[in-house]
Amino acid sequence: MAICNSFTGKLLRRSSTDGIRFMSSWFRNIEQAPKDPILGVTEAFLADQSPSKVNVGVGAYRDDNGKPVVLDCVREAEKRIAGSQFMEYLPMGGNVKMVEESLKLAYGENSEFIKDKRIAAVQALSGTGACRLFAAFQQRFHPNTQIYIPVPTWANHHNIWRDAGVPLKTFRYYYPESRGLDFAGLLEDIKNAPDGSFFLLHACAHNPTGVDPTEEQWREISSLIKSKGHFPFFDMAYQGFASGDLERDAKAISIFLEDDHLIGLAQSYAKNMGLYGQRVGCLSVLCEDEKQAVAVKSQLQLISRPMYSNPPLHGALIVSTVLGDPELKKLWLEEVKGMADRIIGMRTTLRENLEKRGSTLPWQHITNQIGMFCYSGMTPEQVDRLTSEFHIYLTRNGRISMAGINSGNVEYIADAIHQVTKSA
Repeated sequence: MAICNSFTGKLLRRSSTDGIRFMSSWFRNIEQAPKDPILGVTEAFLADQSPSKVNVGVGAYRDDNGKPVVLDCVREAEKRIAGSQFMEYLPMGGNVKMVEESLKLAYGENSEFIKDKRIAAVQALSGTGACRLFAAFQQRFHPNTQIYIPVPTWANHHNIWRDAGVPLKTFRYYYPESRGLDFAGLLEDIKNAPDGSFFLLHACAHNPTGVDPTEEQWREISSLIKSKGHFPFFDMAYQGFASGDLERDAKAISIFLEDDHLIGLAQSYAKNMGLYGQRVGCLSVLCEDEKQAVAVKSQLQLISRPMYSNPPLHGALIVSTVLGDPELKKLWLEEVKGMADRIIGMRTTLRENLEKRGSTLPWQHITNQIGMFCYSGMTPEQVDRLTSEFHIYLTRNGRISMAGINSGNVEYIADAIHQVTKSA
């Protein structure tokens, strides 16, 4: 095979095996990626042959028998849309009805911002996709800014903004000694951040700690962020599923809106409607006026086009059908409250069982925290003992998925936790 030397212009001879040898080296230096810590827990759980094994690491709802749940409102919505819809592409902005109903949930049924068309909103690939789309938007239009992320936070938040090319900073959030909010540290870090920074905030049921600011604390946070000219971006993955009350779970949003912030918001229907595999979410950005909202939405769509072209249809139809029908929406609210109440009940039962066993450690943080996850305060070594001695699986930061606890295993889990922590 002849090739041309680009420097001399002379023809050189090369065997046909040279190209094969070159191509075989393209991926030779690629190392295997580290396992996701949460998915790794599930893999280890599935491989365990113990009949007493328990998985309290998975971030998906389970009923009191430890089984996955499909909501009745979802099943009914599926019946209604079966065979009645086309299979064509959705617009780049997604299902219009689903987006409209999502905005009502977050901003209020009679929101002036919706009426004034000040919100740029698009359907997203659940909450993860909404965050990723906003991160790309931030990088493109505010390339000299950074995102401040709480310590700790959902691990994927770091990956999302990092891969979008946005510099990451952190602010204090959790105080290990009290198993609660480091409010003083949080305010200090907001104050010390350069004016005009972006802040990622969990609207409710903070993941992984389950620690949320009080209403009064949210008001202080809002006021300080406003005075510093920061931009608040909310990730709201648990509206309705945290407390069973949609308005209560969106209180942080309403406080910031009352204080005249412009905000960004990621919504997800994975947890509160059980649509984990459907990947249904919404990204919205509150703008100064309708003209600005039109421009922002057009840019969000432009960014999404080379990412995934347009969002999926089926899950969006389920959400729009449930939220758009008064009876189905009423049923959904009853079901999501039932899920929230079960989680809250398990918190109480776990704490009571630990205290009954004579534990001298304080466990009130279990019931003070809210949402699917409990930041137990256990050390990585204690977690390792839970797994090796009791076949209880969770992430090494001590985060317990309360959905994995039920009336059949709560005493066993309390016994095990007491055993590994009683010498602490």
